[in-house]
Formats: sequence, C-alpha cells, structure tokens
Amino acid sequence: MHFAYMVRCSDNSLYSGYTKGNGPEKRIEMHNRGIGSKYTRARLPVKLVYFEKFQSKSEAMKREYAFKKLNKKQKEKLVKEFGME
Repeated sequence: MHFAYMVRCSDNSLYSGYTKGNGPEKRIEMHNRGIGSKYTRARLPVKLVYFEKFQSKSEAMKREYAFKKLNKKQKEKLVKEFGME
C-alpha cells in the first residue's frame, strides 16, 4: 500500500507527504522524532489529519503533488471533510 497524507504542524500549517507500508502512522512518528522533512522538524509536533490509500506509488505521489498545488483554504476543506480533527 501507498499513502498520500497531510499533517497539521504546531504552527497550524499543513504539510503534505507520501509514504508506503501499512499506514501513515509510522511515518508520522518519524516526523515527530525529527526524522525526515526539514519543514516538519522545525514545526513539531505534527498530527495526522488526512490520508488516502493507493495501490501504486505513482498514484500516491500524483495525489501528494496535487495536495501541494492546493491553497490553504482548499486543504482545510479536505481536512474538515475527512473528519480526523
């Protein structure tokens, strides 16, 4: 499985990412330990607020790229509709 996800950072910004495996939870733990993205490392802790599951890496990475093209309002709408907060 492959996942595109968004986390909410301590400064209330949203960070989009991609991971593979059984779910994004382990990747979020890594973010919170300061492993990986420089962006999130400076804005800890982070909280998982949105994710989508895909069969292929390319699908998940395309969705991550689509997240990155959205403005803050559009991202917030997705997060609200997903209901993890």
